[in-house]
Amino acid sequence: MSTDFAAARLNMVESQIRTADVTDLPLQDALRVVAREALVPASKAYLAYADADVEYAPGRWLLRPREVGKLLQNLKPREGEKALAIAAPYAAAVLEAMGLSVTRLEGEDLKAVPGAGYDVIVCEGAVSVTPKSWRDALAVGGRLGVIERTGPVGRAVVYVRAEDGVGCRQSFDASPPILAGFEVEAGFSF
Repeated sequence: MSTDFAAARLNMVESQIRTADVTDLPLQDALRVVAREALVPASKAYLAYADADVEYAPGRWLLRPREVGKLLQNLKPREGEKALAIAAPYAAAVLEAMGLSVTRLEGEDLKAVPGAGYDVIVCEGAVSVTPKSWRDALAVGGRLGVIERTGPVGRAVVYVRAEDGVGCRQSFDASPPILAGFEVEAGFSF
């Protein structure tokens, strides 16, 4: 029995994306055409549109559709902008479908950012602390979306670079797996 991925994509947008108040129409359009199933191993393709984090490589997961939709909407990506996708193959493909120029950062050292001056930076895995190198790679007016997690539940955080520094705001709860190398550092507490 084969899966109708086009129907699954449409159902994902209608039942997981739009119901989560993701109202940006160019983003919805991109989510309707990007094939999540092509970004995971064939043995996991049936999970591509489920409300689940899907492991696409050892220690790397695609965010749940609702979470990646909300995170991208909070970043307000626009055609022609320069983006960096950190361990984020699905977000990268969606941003490309929206007309952004995307650099993909995969591999061992996700803290070593290639270049700077990014308008949008997104990461699909959780981190305990957002690396300073990611914030430093933002252009003035640039937005970084990441889920910070030190316990069972994390928070999506959007960092924005202004002329005088970087500020942030929390957006929504999410609990994706923590990226390898970005775990909470062990320490003592009293």
